[in-house]
Amino acid sequence: MVLSRRTFTAFAGTAALGLSLSASTGTDGRGGSARLTPTGPAPDPPSADGRPHTVGFDRYSLLVDGRRLVLWSGEMHPFRLPSPSLWRDVLQKMRAHGYNAVSVYVAWNHHSPAPGEYDFTGVRDLDLFLRQAAETGLYVILRPGPYINAEVDAGGFPGWLTATRGRARTSDPTYLSHVDEWLTAVDRIVARHLHTRGDGTVLLYQIENEYGSYVTEPTGIDYMSHLYAKVRADGIDVPLFHNDLGRNGYWAPGTFDTGGERGRWLYGFDGYPDPDQLPPDWGYFGIGGKKGGATASPGTPGFIPEFGGGWFDPWGGAEFDGAGYAGSARTRDAAYERRFYLTNLANGITVHNVYMTFGGTSWGWLPAPQVYTSYDYGAAFDEGRRATPKVVPMHQLGHLVRCVPELAKLDRAEDIATGGGVGGGGAVAGDGRIKVYHLSNPDTHAHIYVLRNDSTEPVTSTLPVAGISLPVTVPASDARLLASGIALGRRKLAYSNAQPMLWLRAGDQDVAVFTGRSGEATVTALECAGEPTVTVLAGDAESSYADGLVRVRARLGGLTRVLVEGGGVTAPLLLLLADDETSVRLWPRETPAGSVLVHGPSLLRTVELGDGVVRLTGDTVEATGLEVWGPHGLREVVWNQEPLRTSATDSGSLRAAEPLAGVPEVMLPVLDGWRWKAENPESEPGFDDSDWTVADRTSTFSTTPVPDGQPVLFADDYGFHYGDVWYRGSFTGAQSAEAVNLGYSTGTQGLLMAWLDGEPLGTHRMPVPDKKTVRKGSWAATASFAVPEKARTSGRRVLSVLVRRMQHDMDGKALDTHKVARGLTAVTFTGASPKVSWRLRGAAAADPVRGPLNTGGLYGERSGWHLPGYGDEDWPTVELPRAGRGRQGVAWYRTGFRLAVDPGVDASIGLLLEDDPAHAYRVQIFLNGWNMGQYINDVGPQHTFVLPNGILRTRGANTLALAVLSDGPTMSGPGRVRLTLLGSAAGGVPVTDVPSPGR
Repeated sequence: MVLSRRTFTAFAGTAALGLSLSASTGTDGRGGSARLTPTGPAPDPPSADGRPHTVGFDRYSLLVDGRRLVLWSGEMHPFRLPSPSLWRDVLQKMRAHGYNAVSVYVAWNHHSPAPGEYDFTGVRDLDLFLRQAAETGLYVILRPGPYINAEVDAGGFPGWLTATRGRARTSDPTYLSHVDEWLTAVDRIVARHLHTRGDGTVLLYQIENEYGSYVTEPTGIDYMSHLYAKVRADGIDVPLFHNDLGRNGYWAPGTFDTGGERGRWLYGFDGYPDPDQLPPDWGYFGIGGKKGGATASPGTPGFIPEFGGGWFDPWGGAEFDGAGYAGSARTRDAAYERRFYLTNLANGITVHNVYMTFGGTSWGWLPAPQVYTSYDYGAAFDEGRRATPKVVPMHQLGHLVRCVPELAKLDRAEDIATGGGVGGGGAVAGDGRIKVYHLSNPDTHAHIYVLRNDSTEPVTSTLPVAGISLPVTVPASDARLLASGIALGRRKLAYSNAQPMLWLRAGDQDVAVFTGRSGEATVTALECAGEPTVTVLAGDAESSYADGLVRVRARLGGLTRVLVEGGGVTAPLLLLLADDETSVRLWPRETPAGSVLVHGPSLLRTVELGDGVVRLTGDTVEATGLEVWGPHGLREVVWNQEPLRTSATDSGSLRAAEPLAGVPEVMLPVLDGWRWKAENPESEPGFDDSDWTVADRTSTFSTTPVPDGQPVLFADDYGFHYGDVWYRGSFTGAQSAEAVNLGYSTGTQGLLMAWLDGEPLGTHRMPVPDKKTVRKGSWAATASFAVPEKARTSGRRVLSVLVRRMQHDMDGKALDTHKVARGLTAVTFTGASPKVSWRLRGAAAADPVRGPLNTGGLYGERSGWHLPGYGDEDWPTVELPRAGRGRQGVAWYRTGFRLAVDPGVDASIGLLLEDDPAHAYRVQIFLNGWNMGQYINDVGPQHTFVLPNGILRTRGANTLALAVLSDGPTMSGPGRVRLTLLGSAAGGVPVTDVPSPGR
């Protein structure tokens, strides 16, 4: 049945209202509420438990089953990790390091090779990803667009959409008909994983992405209303939201029609502040109003769907002066995270997503024109899936927001000043070296303090708290969170100048963890009605008791253990004081049978508890001890299916008698046995192009105009949307031609090569972007080549042109810029006006396994030279680096290699390419037929390409094929090519080989 747009909207709005009655709690989204949910424990970790759940919100936080939740989320994109087994690896690492949610884009172009075709199999299995997230215990923020940006080709729009009628990202009916098909395909899967129904953990759902166009015009307002209604009609009953592209107040509740449904729409805004600026106040302490961030929607919780966890790097590396993503990680380091993320928390941001937490790889033709293959992003987990130092504050804060329920409901408290002239509540006083945010919980009256040092030197001062002047040191350009009055199980914290991280109940005792920098002097005071017994079990610490407080003074280093017993409380408290390095070796986990705290390994993946046995899985890098705190009666520990000999400690734990083994050495083979073959027969005048597509169109939906008197030459109009495209033009009557002028349009770093009657005319390339042009997605130029004297004769001539078109522009401003032409745009001659008959050829039909983004139109790609089963036995052998001068065009290099990585080892392996930067060539890298990215030798900055396990056979044979595109004057490469170990660990997850058809 096809509905008119008016009928459809009315129907969907009614359906949405019905859904909301069973799923909604909290306010109407505009500030009204009969009551506010009291502070209490966070919801249990989510799962597909088969039980219905309510999901709502009020002005403070999300509410799940009526319990407050601070959502501490990280962004990852399954489409940037083309090995479904490894999705679980990243999800488990996020969960272990304190995240309780994962945010994911769904890229339309990744799933749709043609209109009406939608593929959710293999590396595109969204259903599998959502199951893995639920099994891992993570909520899901789902973001299917239809437009996503995300630094992917066309902002996520499929290539075929570039050649369709209608303005995208508006209420244009043709565009909406395509959108409805896409959302139907996505929502059919998502509806099976909604947390409201107990079938999964999808908690929030985003429509569109950073939509700042037509905000006050019907074409935009109707568009957003249509998306809302469509999603509700598809049965998606969780709260919906949009991410404002900045602090504009766009699409706040009440700004567009939601079909009569109220209280189910969240306002969110994205923030990517420069690390050199002061962390901005976007909430309680800000300017207020529509431009104040969270204050644009006072009835909904502070929500940042994207806060910068790094930044992307462009071709040429201008953003970080050639340092690549190491520069991104350095400028947005752990101290940056503490300063900016704690400022967000102080401003009432309780729905917080870090973009990116794992960036991954923009393999194939997935990346937007502005970026190269790696999407490492300088994130907390690097492209090789390794935790970086940036994970430390995320680990500490993630576990903190789970264990301290007061953080879900905070009000701004009175401004205070520290002893060193510290500013309070956003109004900097005195010398202004430390800024203090003071907040309190209206139910428990606990106090939270965020102290931020924006200076380049460490600052020591005092903070007035609990009737004393608490000494506090904040390192340079850093921040910390302190608390007073929070519960640590059955005891209450009076104050501490160490940052709380977690508490849990383990058997007969409570365990609390505080953290800080190594070497810091700390004091922690607990309320005690009587004098307790305090025993220092390990570390540099001492205690005293006076005025109803027991004070523990310690210098941080490793894990300091202090046991506090009695003092009017029946249960003992084990106080653990950990420096940063040690804190990320402390792994809390809740299970149906009780809580567990594990100390020692590099990663804790899973915990199963029952019958006095705790079964753990995880990773080690170096040999390490293992210690477990758990419920009463715990008697046995199993690590990665191996029972351990343990003994009880005076800390109430079980400790392994022997260290866990580290990771064994991983040996990588030398890449040799190369075979070589030149291609581009398309440049020869006698090449048979009779089955190529005739360029006979005279009109286009592209935003690029067609020159008068010339046919449309744009590749997309003829169905060639990704990778290289060839043109062959046949003409006569060019005896007086002096030059041929080839107008062409590409993404960043596109190029053009031309031949006349098989003879090279030359290569033209787009310039390397500088800091002013790094965001420019479409580049146009005219390449002029002299016509050789010997070609200025009568007779038929053949002009052959290869265009490396790169990718489509992202349509960030809803101007249809993804429809800017790719390929040739105009061809003229100087001194003559021959009529040219054109044919063109691009990529073959989409690979049904690897998808539409894997290959382009090179002869070798069309002939299967990139595939592992191709027979290259008759190719000549060659050694690298390739000797001799280059030739304009394409050459292929193939070799095979075997790996024998221990099955109990997770080895992250990359391919490293190095050469003299004076050599101008680029390489498409194919591993077992999968396009792992593009290397441009003289541009960079990327030299290492991650080869994900699953596509990479870590125990078996692999085929590596390199398609080398050389401009001619320099050596044709490649230079040095070798495998490199990016990191390894004993453990990992079971990896299933990704299908890699050979032909």
